Amino acid sequence: MTEMLGKYELRQVLGKGAMGTVYEGYDPIIDRRVAIKTVKLPDAEDVEAQEELARFKREAQAAGRLSHPNIVGVFDYGETPEIAYIVMEFVDGTTLKHVLDKGERFGVPEIVRLMEGLMAGLQYSHGRGVVHRDIKPANIMLTQAGEVKIADFGIARIESSSMTQAGTMLGTPSYMSPEQFMGQTVDARTDLYSSGVMLYQLLTGEKPFEGGLTAIMHKVLHTEPPPPSALSVSVTPALDAVVRKAMAKRPEDRFAAASDFALALREAAEAKTAAVESFGLGAEDFGDAEATMVAPRRPSAPAAATPPPAPAPVRTKNGPSPAVLGGAAVLVLAVLGGGGYALFGGHKQAAPPPAPAVAQAPAPVAPKPAPAPALTPAQLQARYSATLGALPCTLLSANLPTQTLTGLAGAGAPQAALSGAIQSLPDPGGIVNQIDTVDGPYCTALDTIRPYHALFPGSDGALSLALAGGKTQLYNNDLITIDETMPNFSGYLETDYFSSDGSVLHLYPTSSDAARQFAAGAAKGLGDPAHGGASWQVSAPFGTDMIISIASSVPLFAKLRPQDETASDYLPALRQALQNAAAGGAKISVAAIPVVTLAK
Repeated sequence: MTEMLGKYELRQVLGKGAMGTVYEGYDPIIDRRVAIKTVKLPDAEDVEAQEELARFKREAQAAGRLSHPNIVGVFDYGETPEIAYIVMEFVDGTTLKHVLDKGERFGVPEIVRLMEGLMAGLQYSHGRGVVHRDIKPANIMLTQAGEVKIADFGIARIESSSMTQAGTMLGTPSYMSPEQFMGQTVDARTDLYSSGVMLYQLLTGEKPFEGGLTAIMHKVLHTEPPPPSALSVSVTPALDAVVRKAMAKRPEDRFAAASDFALALREAAEAKTAAVESFGLGAEDFGDAEATMVAPRRPSAPAAATPPPAPAPVRTKNGPSPAVLGGAAVLVLAVLGGGGYALFGGHKQAAPPPAPAVAQAPAPVAPKPAPAPALTPAQLQARYSATLGALPCTLLSANLPTQTLTGLAGAGAPQAALSGAIQSLPDPGGIVNQIDTVDGPYCTALDTIRPYHALFPGSDGALSLALAGGKTQLYNNDLITIDETMPNFSGYLETDYFSSDGSVLHLYPTSSDAARQFAAGAAKGLGDPAHGGASWQVSAPFGTDMIISIASSVPLFAKLRPQDETASDYLPALRQALQNAAAGGAKISVAAIPVVTLAK
């Protein structure tokens, strides 16, 4: 009997993975071949597998709302007691990754055609609020006719969906954008960055950034790859410029839309300088883009004995005329092809007789370079500040005499970026890393206060914040008690408890513990009933929470915030309040600590 899945016949297995199986299927009702992707339904307590299932459903939701010739269509979604399945368009072809892995290369016109198909699909997808987030050759299908179809919307971000958020790193490292590595919210320009990486690979046969996760992340955030023209003679400066714009570090510096990317690529490939004004590609990016480049070839018959007449000098754009180069041009031809056509006139030229051997004097031995001078403490401090001070989703402090780093870093991409940054510092092996990793939706909060936190405290010192008794873990019904000490200036305190569920509880000031000015170095305790004031107990949801406190020489808010609000409402107001205080010359010091809460 033919195995059935709902109304669909399962004809053969097309592929298997850790999560499920893909079948060739058949819809007998409308006489259509289909592909059916299946995953096993996970146990309720298997959190990771539940997330995989959520992504699977998201793929059906994302691709199911899209109907375009350059996107693999989704026709149906269903579940049985054991599995969930998606019914998709059957693509009789292969993946772009399979083609590239075989070492096959495309000419520039074919690359342009493939990228235009990709951009057409992305323009349609983005126009309907769907960002793919995992554009790579493995997710680009090629039909037998060579048409492009975008597949696998499993980690897509859908506008108005709450299933993905900033702080989540999803994607394939070699093709991920800086904002994906930093756990920031993505938009359509993320797909354009990944497409730029793929264009680089199509033009050169190599990915722009290689290595392990940490190495790739560091390169994506801090370095530029070699221009494609440095790796392939078929790539012009105009194509370099398109790749550079698509792969810009900042999303706002990339193409605004997929259609702009496609048009700029077409213009660059055809060397039409209209792209200069349309897409901000400077005229220098085009070089002599319309010049014809002909690879030398070995003549099929012996070259004529009579040399051609000397060519008239021709001035080049970036150097002396070929006449000035003289014998060097002949040497280049000999190296490239063992002979070949002259650069001018098309006459065949005899190879020159071998030059007599000349005794070579021994090459002088270059002196060893002097060791680089040791950095002064001020230079070392500047190096640390430049490398670590602006890392996203961190709040760091450094002690140079002991080479100790303390503070907080977000889990996942921020922590990996931090590790890469530390390795780029002088003597990374001697650095003592005591930075706590925080797993939770706190990147936006840390990024809000980080501009007001000095890596090296100055004469004003730093605000001190800790759970009473030096605790780092609290259990259900435990009191949340906090000890704070003002920095070396008088001012006001704002202390907030950020929960993993996205809520914020304002611990100080409150209606029962009004705001007041504290002297420099003064201590403040919170949450201890013996000292009066409000008190709080730990309760569900359990996990990693965070306390943030801010000391400022002026009050941040003119009136009390609601004691309990969401982080999404509070953080924009806090950011504006800090900016206003700083603009008025106020002194500000910030601190943050993680709080691990447990049921028992």
